[in-house]
Amino acid sequence: MTFHFPKNCIALAVYLCAASASGMNLLETYRLALEQDATIRASRAALESGRERLPQARAQLLPSVQANVGRTYSDLNTTSPNFLGQETTTNSTYYSFGKTVSLRQPLFSPQRYFQYQQAKDQVADAEAIHQRDLQELIVRVGGAYMEALLTDDQLKLVLAQKQQYTAMVDAAKKALKAGSGTRTDVDDAQARLDMALASELEARQNKDYTHRQLEILVNQPVDKLSLLSLPGLAALPAELPSLESWIEMAQNTSPEILSLTARLAAAEKEISKAKSGHAPVIDGVVQWNDSGNENVTRLNSRFVTKSVGVQLVVPIFQGGYVTSQVRQAVAERTRMEEALEATRRDLNLRIHKEYRGVTEGALKVRALEQAQRSAEQLLQSTIKSKQAGVRTTLDILNAEQQLAQVSRDLVQGRYLYLMSRLRLSSLVGKPPLEVLTEVAQAFEP
Repeated sequence: MTFHFPKNCIALAVYLCAASASGMNLLETYRLALEQDATIRASRAALESGRERLPQARAQLLPSVQANVGRTYSDLNTTSPNFLGQETTTNSTYYSFGKTVSLRQPLFSPQRYFQYQQAKDQVADAEAIHQRDLQELIVRVGGAYMEALLTDDQLKLVLAQKQQYTAMVDAAKKALKAGSGTRTDVDDAQARLDMALASELEARQNKDYTHRQLEILVNQPVDKLSLLSLPGLAALPAELPSLESWIEMAQNTSPEILSLTARLAAAEKEISKAKSGHAPVIDGVVQWNDSGNENVTRLNSRFVTKSVGVQLVVPIFQGGYVTSQVRQAVAERTRMEEALEATRRDLNLRIHKEYRGVTEGALKVRALEQAQRSAEQLLQSTIKSKQAGVRTTLDILNAEQQLAQVSRDLVQGRYLYLMSRLRLSSLVGKPPLEVLTEVAQAFEP
């Protein structure tokens, strides 16, 4: 992609010739946001939470061991007649204890098996969601970074315009005083200066807001940013793969598609898990019991029992609960299928939009560069015509206004072009660092 460098543009020269002291670059901003942004920290915690589904499901297939210990005190009062026929009460106290250790191993449990398989899909979904959040982070960081730079540039353009209008007001007043100018020239220049002053207030507000927005992302003050580098911008790859290849790539690597694909797979497992509610469950059971008790007929008795067995549970009738669960799972699978298809269509549309934003954005930037050169030439010609008495001060003001407008459009067009590149790569799921590294070439190191 070839960009042309503007020459003799008073307004844009302020922007290009501004001090380019080293500031925070795009990659540094991303790394800080990766650590400090609350949204991405929440996403990271959600990922860690989601990953725990797999060990929890696996644990349901492994042996479980339990131990129970108990001791009981019994106070027995017995009332009975003695040999004289008189009622007597006898008090006895007894102690009993029990210790049990049991091991249960699922041998055949379809529900637990499908739950384990489903957990794998749920973890894949959590991974994809986190990747989606990372992709959204680079778009948020890139957008906030470029918006901050854009408002900086717009303020510089407004200040340069104000400076030029101030000079024109002074010149018009001197010409009026000398008798070679008119009051209309002074009023025209003053009106443009007043508009520039109002634009300056708005530009400063926008700059303050966008810088604050960036500071919230990185959680620290932002003083300077690396400026846009026109040679770096021109060095970005001019040719893009075809639109169809981007769409095909997105079907395989887009986090949004991967997330919904995993959810659809989990919904399939949910159907199998629900159907297995009709299946029997077989557990292997091993138990050791040590117990003892005292009573009237036997004192200090103790029993040690060891048992090994298989337990079979066969569901017979559950009131239609399992059948209802199956219907619910089938409906959920249908919902996931339609959600996946809707996301595919929407993603294709967004890729198409950003692809055109890149290809046509490059053409628009070149067109605006040509328009800027034409506006510069028009301004110079109008100034010379004014000196020759052919044009008026109003004509110069209009030419200056046209140059300022095309300069603003050009600055904005460059950032929109870069954001389209950023969003396009993000939509198809390219690694965030790779995406930012490519776009960062367009800025000063």
